[in-house]
Amino acid sequence: MIQTEAILTLWQREILRFVRNKSRIIGGLGTPLLFLLVLGSGFDRLLNVGGGLSYFQFLAPGVIGMVLLFGGMFSGINVVYDRQFGFLKEILVAPVSRASMVIGRTLGGATTAMFQAAILLVLTLLVGVQLDPVQIVLMVLAMTWIAFGFTAMGLAIAAKLTDFQGFQLIVNFIMMPMFFLSGALYPLDQLPPWLQTATSLNPMTYGVELMRFIALGQSSMDPGLALAIQTAFNALMLWLAAWLFSQKE
Repeated sequence: MIQTEAILTLWQREILRFVRNKSRIIGGLGTPLLFLLVLGSGFDRLLNVGGGLSYFQFLAPGVIGMVLLFGGMFSGINVVYDRQFGFLKEILVAPVSRASMVIGRTLGGATTAMFQAAILLVLTLLVGVQLDPVQIVLMVLAMTWIAFGFTAMGLAIAAKLTDFQGFQLIVNFIMMPMFFLSGALYPLDQLPPWLQTATSLNPMTYGVELMRFIALGQSSMDPGLALAIQTAFNALMLWLAAWLFSQKE
């Protein structure tokens, strides 16, 4: 049973935790800005991505995807905090369905990741990426949907972990290959066949290509396929997180 009040309460709690932690906002944008400004500017004249695009334009959706990936998955660390301080046990024994708990936390984490990505999107607009109002709206919707999936994945990972170091090690071990094998930094059609196979198994690839199609009108795959796979990934991660939390603590 889906309980709207519980979902809204947990969503609000995640937002308040994020707003009160100003360092998280700044720290979450440091590495993506470094990638965007240094790689985007430094390799602009060296790499030819085709389609009449500069490398900076090509890179922007990929770096936004990086923010969504990192911000969404690392929001799962709040579950570890709550487990250590007893708040998670209070939620689990309360008359709140696991699905409602996971949806509320996922919406909260996705909102905070989306907020960070929106700041980066504004910065890309200020430094040369041109989007019309319709593209901006579609980008926001796509970014929110992508953040939802990665946040649910972070919650699924955190469901059974009890210490911060273990969570950070596992998440970093998963995130870095996902990012570098997503086509965020290079065109997929210029990769060797074995790497193209690896990127096709990476859920982040489809989110990045969906945003790239919206922002630039070009993509290495059909945007309908990218949206369908992203939606399937979101549903799978949401179900997995709810199932893991439903297991005996």
